[in-house]
Amino acid sequence: MNIYLGIDIGTSGTKTLAIQADGTILARATAFYPCFVPQPLWSEQNPDDWFAAVIKTVRQVLEQGKIAKEDVKAIGLSGQMHGSVFLDKNHKVIRNAILWNDQRTVKECEEIERLAGGRDSLISMVANPAMTGFTAPKILWLRNKEPENYEKLSKVLLPKDEIRRRLTGEFATEVSDASGMLLLDVAHRQWSQPLLSALQLDKNLLATVYESEEITGNLTKEAAELLGLTTNCQVVGGAGDCAAGAVGNGIVRSGILSTSIGTSGVMFIHSDEMKLDQQGRVHTFCHAVHGKWHMMGVNLSSGGSLQWFRNNLCDSLLEEAKKQNRDVYELMTAEAEKTPVGAEGLFFLPYLSGERTPHADPNARGAFIGLTLAHARGHLIRSIMEGVTFSMRDSLEIFRSLNVPVEEIRAGGGGSRSPFWRQMQADVFGQRVSTLNSDEGAAFGAALLATVGGGEYQNIEDACQVAVSTVQTVSPIPENQKIYQKSFPIYQQLYRSLKNDFQTIAQL
Repeated sequence: MNIYLGIDIGTSGTKTLAIQADGTILARATAFYPCFVPQPLWSEQNPDDWFAAVIKTVRQVLEQGKIAKEDVKAIGLSGQMHGSVFLDKNHKVIRNAILWNDQRTVKECEEIERLAGGRDSLISMVANPAMTGFTAPKILWLRNKEPENYEKLSKVLLPKDEIRRRLTGEFATEVSDASGMLLLDVAHRQWSQPLLSALQLDKNLLATVYESEEITGNLTKEAAELLGLTTNCQVVGGAGDCAAGAVGNGIVRSGILSTSIGTSGVMFIHSDEMKLDQQGRVHTFCHAVHGKWHMMGVNLSSGGSLQWFRNNLCDSLLEEAKKQNRDVYELMTAEAEKTPVGAEGLFFLPYLSGERTPHADPNARGAFIGLTLAHARGHLIRSIMEGVTFSMRDSLEIFRSLNVPVEEIRAGGGGSRSPFWRQMQADVFGQRVSTLNSDEGAAFGAALLATVGGGEYQNIEDACQVAVSTVQTVSPIPENQKIYQKSFPIYQQLYRSLKNDFQTIAQL
């Protein structure tokens, strides 16, 4: 029996799944690691922590599933997008990786647009404007702010591709993750030489680009021993976490949109043809589906906003959760459920890490607005969940304005596990929201890509047809929908009202 692994190198931890070719999950494991914030709005991690987590979770999965190492035919990799792993000529990591939610590169984004001949010219080259989370600005930041490290630079890899290098010895990436570097000609699915030349960057800094299901190498002897596998095990291209999560949700044909509430929030829709938002509010990237594209809106602090509140303002609930042996999020949600729809006029702007869609504003800040003495903790929790859902509706409205068909919405990520939050999405979006037979996210999508690379299916569409199915659908509650229809424009106006104040605050 052939077994396939999906490994997702996330921001909070690495998750590994083992599946059969039909998508049946045999075992799963997760290992966590820290994120470092050397300065406000900076975000870094040590790639050694990622690799240690990969070794740990793969071995745990093999043990839990009683899986013989010879049965593991292929591995699919997924991971947090946009991060930068800087390597020297000896393939040693030069400094901590700079992550997707890091906001230090405002000036470098301006530099890229200037060198590219303007924002419109840049979008024509790589389908997207310069944003602080992307990889290209991080490379320029290294050149501008740490020239001694830039002098050592030999390769720049994305997080999952650094793991690939350690597993196979190959410098390889794939189209979906590479799209988020701001260096890929998304239309032609290859590095953009015109932009590289304009930025005075050597193409040799970058990895070879593959399609997501293609084989990129086999495990080296050393890696096979560390993982408890064999050198016959192949590693496919995989996908960035957003595209991999979409594959895991079956977003592989036109008209299907996925919502994902993890640390960040993602609205992701498949496209058979490349479509652009000329205003650059949403991304256009290559999809993990061979020869296809997707559009995506990203909110930087979605589940992360609720996690921040849990970690800093819920000590009593954390203690109560321990006593009851329950997940603290269950208790938080229970308090939110007791609160009226709309949190009695309390709004939350979930811009704790700046924001990407639709504002592309690294200086945006989180805020509770409308607080009164009548508000309690449940109101705060509910307003966070509503604010996050409103931020995702921003992307949905952009898709609708571009006449992208949205026939079906599928919920994934940690937020999809909450019936309360799923219902809230249906109410805010004004459309039915479905859940699927698997909520394993990017790791599951990466494993499905491995089944295609391993020869079980001709393409990822066929794999999803077998492995992914809808199990439950919730419809909007009309009374709730009416309230949110009134509240959403107010939510949108709050950013516009505060935008200049956010810029002033950033200068303090």
